[in-house]
Amino acid sequence: MQYIAHYQSPLGMITLAVDGENLTGIWFEDQKYVPCASAEPLKHPDLPVFVRTIQWLDIYFSGKEPAFRPPFSVNGSDFRRAVWEILLTIPFGQTMTYGEIAKKIAAQTGIPKMSAQAVGGAVGHNPISLIIPCHRVVGANGSLTGYGGGIDRKARLLALEHADMTKFFIPKSGTAL
Repeated sequence: MQYIAHYQSPLGMITLAVDGENLTGIWFEDQKYVPCASAEPLKHPDLPVFVRTIQWLDIYFSGKEPAFRPPFSVNGSDFRRAVWEILLTIPFGQTMTYGEIAKKIAAQTGIPKMSAQAVGGAVGHNPISLIIPCHRVVGANGSLTGYGGGIDRKARLLALEHADMTKFFIPKSGTAL
């Protein structure tokens, strides 16, 4: 059985889905892909996983990196799960490009090349946004593309983390940053 609860964030309402013990979905109310379409709303979301997830969100939205992750469980193809595992390695306040993730997946699977677009599809279907930090994935030139919760939210999340985007912007000769 899936249960849902809501969390009011500075960036809009967030829905949390759990299976009773593990977080199975987290998404903004108007997000492009919704990981759990049918669930029973709880009037009193006092399940430990809800409490722990809300603690995590409170810390995160205060601009700090939470020192823990609530228990979660994700379903997806082996490819998607491999991409999501890489997302979990992106440190707070840092970014990785779709191409960098594609190279990592290619190396893991022993193939010569992986499509950044295929990685983008997996990133976009991440069922546990924020905690599996898909907002930290950017285009090759640092462009803020491909966030199911909206590009404005992606920019605000990276700003909240004080992400350094200057590595993508090379000043023209004689131009100061």
